[in-house]
Amino acid sequence: MDPKLNQVDETVLARAAQRCRERGIVIPTIAQMKDPALIPAGRRRRLKDVGLWDLDPANLFRITWKNDPVNGGFNDGNWVEFPRELTGVDARIVGLVGKWFPTGAHKVGAAFGCLVPRLVTGQFDPVTQKAVWPSTGNYCRGGAWDSKLLGCESVAILPEEMSAERFAWLKGIASEVIATPGCESNVKEIYDKCWEIRRTRPECVIFNQFEEFGNPTWHYHVTGGAVQEIFERIGGPGARLAAWVSSTGSAGTIGAGDFLKTRHPHALVVAVEALQCPTLYACGFGAHRIEGIGDKHVPWVHNVRNTDFVAAIDDEQCLGLLRLCNEPAGRQVLGDASVPQALVDRLPLLGISSLCNLAAAIKTARHYDLGSRDLLFMPLTDSAEMYASRLVEMTAARGAYARENALVDHARWLLGCVPDHVRELSYLDRKALHNFKYFTWVEQQGRTVEELRQLWDQDFWAETYDVVEAWDRRIDEFNARVGLGDS
Repeated sequence: MDPKLNQVDETVLARAAQRCRERGIVIPTIAQMKDPALIPAGRRRRLKDVGLWDLDPANLFRITWKNDPVNGGFNDGNWVEFPRELTGVDARIVGLVGKWFPTGAHKVGAAFGCLVPRLVTGQFDPVTQKAVWPSTGNYCRGGAWDSKLLGCESVAILPEEMSAERFAWLKGIASEVIATPGCESNVKEIYDKCWEIRRTRPECVIFNQFEEFGNPTWHYHVTGGAVQEIFERIGGPGARLAAWVSSTGSAGTIGAGDFLKTRHPHALVVAVEALQCPTLYACGFGAHRIEGIGDKHVPWVHNVRNTDFVAAIDDEQCLGLLRLCNEPAGRQVLGDASVPQALVDRLPLLGISSLCNLAAAIKTARHYDLGSRDLLFMPLTDSAEMYASRLVEMTAARGAYARENALVDHARWLLGCVPDHVRELSYLDRKALHNFKYFTWVEQQGRTVEELRQLWDQDFWAETYDVVEAWDRRIDEFNARVGLGDS
């Protein structure tokens, strides 16, 4: 059991249970997020009358990859397969759809994994404390939403250059929104704000996704489990799970790759980042426009010893693909190129970082000469719905998107997606990236060298991930204390 789960504060726990009782809050288990069939029938019926994004505590049970967007119930998962007509490669590329999570992105799960273990052990007091969610985009959305449903006040922190949609939505959900200087790659400025809050606001508890192990642990079990189920369903005879491809960001989602390696030891874990800020690719730095990816450092929770390959993607490629997949001229060009219309209609399910992952998956397939038996999986973190303002901005800056623009983007960014700016990681490369954590986490963020060395031990990660049964027992005990039953 996670030692922290034994540190129970009974006084705080009683207050937290009372708050949940007053607000009608029952907390789902990780097992129920993996398999919604385990949710009591009464709660599933209750969800029929609750909208996907409604601020209703029942929606905590929709923190799963298996929401049915049509009937409000649950299904076997939501995914899109991208055929050769679009990708130009024989390998099968499959994306898990994040849009059908509450808030429109899967980060509500990562935030849940950070907050709930503390809540159900009395280590976080929803009555007297505020939850602080430092983020480059979707994590603070998920954290603010989770906090709202769990009756907690929240503080969302994100860079000031993030999309207008994010700020507009947050103002109605979070108790407080703080915009830090810079863009997606300005993570240190976020950390600086967190240190200021630690010094001046004792009522605040910071859930830093870049160092909270609840983040990759949730993905290890829930996202990794979803990928495995989909692979078993669609793979077919002789199929190989070849790779898990994920933008690094906070390194939570890439943690699903750690799970997949337990089932498929030869599967690649592919870390994706912006070419304009090539931290893993070249220990580089810079600013970029792939929203949701934080760079210039290696997150504490990134198990780099399990990372095999790095793909750096030009942010201009992602923005070009955003227009190609969403503007009428682009969709017409894709149709003319024999991309099935049913797929064209689903391409708005991909936001900017999702398109980044798609480009990286294509590069990976080309680099390793993967064939039709090989399946590469990736998260489609959020959808184009989050970036309507970016399309408007590009039209204002570059003019209307005409057929000629679409033909260029299609030829350059899809047909011409070659495996440049990629890096296969040797043992020494991995060790170097692990050591690179020192400069952020030991020198700046108060971690110790002993803790850093511990992260190189694969047994440490196995023990870290092996906590969800203990989490679920604590959740069940907490729900029993709240006393609202299963209806």
